[in-house]
Amino acid sequence: MATSPQTRAFIIRPFGTKKDIDFDRIEEELIAPALAQAGVDGRTTLDILGPGNIRVDMFQRLLTADLVVADLSIHNANVFYELGLRHALRDKRTLLVRCQADDFPFDLQTDRYFIYEKENPAQSLELLVQALHETLSSNKLDSPVFHLLPGLAVQDPGRFLPVPLDFQESVEAAVTNKQIGDLELLTEEIENLEWAIQGLRIVGQAQMDVKAFESARAAWEAIVKVNPLDVDANTRLGTIYQRLGDLSQSDQALARVLTHEEISVSQQAEAHALLGRNAKTQWLAEWQVHPEQTRQPLALRSPYLEKSMASYFEAFQSDLNHFYSGLNALAMVTVQVELAEKLPEVWEERFEEVEEAEKALIQKKKKRDQLSAGVELSMNAALARLKQQKATDIWANISQADFLCLTSKRPTRVADAYQRVLSDVPDFAVDSARQQLVLYRDLNVMNEKVEAALSIPLFKTTDETQPVSSVHQRVILFTGHMIDKPDRPEPRFPANKEGVARQSISEAILREKEVAGGIAFGLAGGASGGDLLFHEVCQELGIQSRLYLALPSDQFIQASVAPAGPKWVEQFRRLYQGKLDKQSGKVEPSSTDLRVLANSKDLPSWLQDKADYSIWQRNNLWMLHNALVEGGANVTVIALWNGEEGDGPGGTSDLVAKAEQRGAKIVILNTKEIFSL
Repeated sequence: MATSPQTRAFIIRPFGTKKDIDFDRIEEELIAPALAQAGVDGRTTLDILGPGNIRVDMFQRLLTADLVVADLSIHNANVFYELGLRHALRDKRTLLVRCQADDFPFDLQTDRYFIYEKENPAQSLELLVQALHETLSSNKLDSPVFHLLPGLAVQDPGRFLPVPLDFQESVEAAVTNKQIGDLELLTEEIENLEWAIQGLRIVGQAQMDVKAFESARAAWEAIVKVNPLDVDANTRLGTIYQRLGDLSQSDQALARVLTHEEISVSQQAEAHALLGRNAKTQWLAEWQVHPEQTRQPLALRSPYLEKSMASYFEAFQSDLNHFYSGLNALAMVTVQVELAEKLPEVWEERFEEVEEAEKALIQKKKKRDQLSAGVELSMNAALARLKQQKATDIWANISQADFLCLTSKRPTRVADAYQRVLSDVPDFAVDSARQQLVLYRDLNVMNEKVEAALSIPLFKTTDETQPVSSVHQRVILFTGHMIDKPDRPEPRFPANKEGVARQSISEAILREKEVAGGIAFGLAGGASGGDLLFHEVCQELGIQSRLYLALPSDQFIQASVAPAGPKWVEQFRRLYQGKLDKQSGKVEPSSTDLRVLANSKDLPSWLQDKADYSIWQRNNLWMLHNALVEGGANVTVIALWNGEEGDGPGGTSDLVAKAEQRGAKIVILNTKEIFSL
């Protein structure tokens, strides 16, 4: 799951000792510790010294930093210059600090300052931490430039933090192959990179595209943790929470969108439309599960019918180009009118006098007719734009048929419209259109048109949507020592212990199978020793196993198989060829049975500056994320391990530690005990 990207600060200050103030000490004893306690990564211009023009990096960091701390204790030209740039580029989250030294700068005399004691800066640490938290959580303008020029537009920091092309290509490849675990890996790897927020946007949208909503939620929530009012993130969370069944959180996220002062009309419309969808979901829940004879009165009485209609209507009013919300408002008011005409006694319950009920129904009909005209105009304009751009939109085309279902008096015309627009669209689009028609059918409204539409061959061959089970099967992720090299001073896995290891692995898998009630698959690398034995035991027990290699087979053999001798190379080649045969279709195909992480030991260019990270650590995280995506809470890690730190990063101890952090069940086969070492 995604973790929050690092909040970044830029420190503006004098350097060295000036006017008897040791500014290096101030940072060391006060500012840096306070930032660390607040969970913020702080840097100064000293961190960007090197080849090239320092001003380019300085300008970028002044613009993109989530927080700037500026020490104005003395009159320093560089400090004033950098602060002026920050105030001109960003409207908020700049904290001014100072000790009692020079007079307050004239143009900043009215600004609020955090005051520290220069003789004992650490004394102010706790208060500065509090001030940092308040500054980060505040949405108030602190830039005098933006106060005095209210029409000035704030620059989007994301435009100046481009996401590397090879990272974007990795995301696209994962989406194409629906490799959700790979997307999880990417979200973790970018956590501390400067462009992490923009990278999370790309991954979060990709996770939504492949319907990995739990993963997408974590990505977008990480963005909101940095900026609670991020419009883009909150809008997407509105959809994600709704898909996950948490309508309360969805409404809260969308409310945050609507409180944003600089929201565009299209963003405002989308937020209101999503609120309308949430209310519609609650409306459906109030009547859909009840017997047919009670559905109509329950649906008409539900306050969520009116609430949904109002939200959709407000969305359409906000942006008349947003025909989707207008169409939904039209659908809700049409249902309401039809039900009110069928059940006048239920409709009259909310009014004091019958005449009031009749007047209200007349007004609803007028609103329906006005909406019908407006939606038709908006939809036709959208279709004309698409035609002009030589583009297509299946949802715009389906909306045409939905509109006819609501407004046409000829059932055959409605059926023909659905047949035409759905003839060459994905199954999920057909099912979406069908669900709306089934809603009308369940309420017994617009009967002739609905039955005519549902009778077309495309709908007749579509099964009722079945709920997808959220229960994960048990997944076993194996990690373990390789066969010892002949000259290893302290044995971990002597070659003559192969039989003992095989038996221990087999017994562990059988115990897990009995406890878990079945195993979906096992997953492991292909190194000599434990990995290869695990795959072979899985094959003997009739359990599918997936072979995940950090490197292409020839490089992997050289690094992790050949040192154990030709026997193990032959075992690897036999396993590898079997997986290849599956992929080539010689036996039942399984595209996930064999995967290779990288073409070489070199990390992707966007990862090469990541400290203390290698292809082997990446490989461990890659396997773990893929196991967790399919197993969820039902992942067991079996480790053939002596319980000690490995010879280098990315070994068994590394994988066990990472799996424990993520709540996986750990089964240790202690080699010291089973091998009697």
